Amino acid sequence: METVDLNKLRDCAVEAVQTAGRYALENYSRRREILCEQDDDIKLKLDLECQEHIFTIIRKAFPDHHLLGEEGDSAGADSGFRWIVDPIDGTINFSHGLPIWCSSVAVQLNGRTIAGAVYAPMLARCYHAHAESPAFCNDGPIHVSDIAALGDAMVMSGFPKRMKHDDESRGLFERMLGSAQRTRIYGAAALDLCFVADGGADAYVERGIYIWDIAAAALLIERAGGRTRILEEIGGGKLCFLAANPLIFDQLLEC
Repeated sequence: METVDLNKLRDCAVEAVQTAGRYALENYSRRREILCEQDDDIKLKLDLECQEHIFTIIRKAFPDHHLLGEEGDSAGADSGFRWIVDPIDGTINFSHGLPIWCSSVAVQLNGRTIAGAVYAPMLARCYHAHAESPAFCNDGPIHVSDIAALGDAMVMSGFPKRMKHDDESRGLFERMLGSAQRTRIYGAAALDLCFVADGGADAYVERGIYIWDIAAAALLIERAGGRTRILEEIGGGKLCFLAANPLIFDQLLEC
């Protein structure tokens, strides 16, 4: 890390998510401009436009870095650096006018996330951290919760429509419903994970999440005192992922 300017990487991530988030807000009246509809998701024109704003900022600061976005990637030199971008996470929420959505940007070095930021413009929250800093929401440090029993915990999750015929995914979700005090699905995984980082929720578990959903927020949770783990690579880029405060992490593993 001695040769890497972590502050510069984090500041670039913050600038990128704030630029994308503000652009989405400025164009909020266009939130129903749909490019295509899938079984459980939609792609908006603003997804592509916001991603291009993010890519432009990163390219200007780090022209030799590789860029990977949910809406497609852009090859860079083999520098070991890879930026992982979700321009609008919670697209369906955004398109319906719900405020639970965000932009997420992380940067990895040789496969390890070393800086990242998540910005929820309608909540006025910008989460950010690098590998040697605390996690922050805006200017204040954050920490995971101290809930010690799974039965007292709020567990965030996701259950994509395409997984409805997947017995393992359904079984996992049902175990969460039976074990936690409450299980919630808000529909924007990166932001849900930030709620774990700041102690508003106690854990997140999902079978069917993607790397761009978790790259920045997992770092935030770890720098806020929590634990994260990819439990399984399912295929097609999908992951089974767990994040929680350290007091209930092993209890969730048993589930």
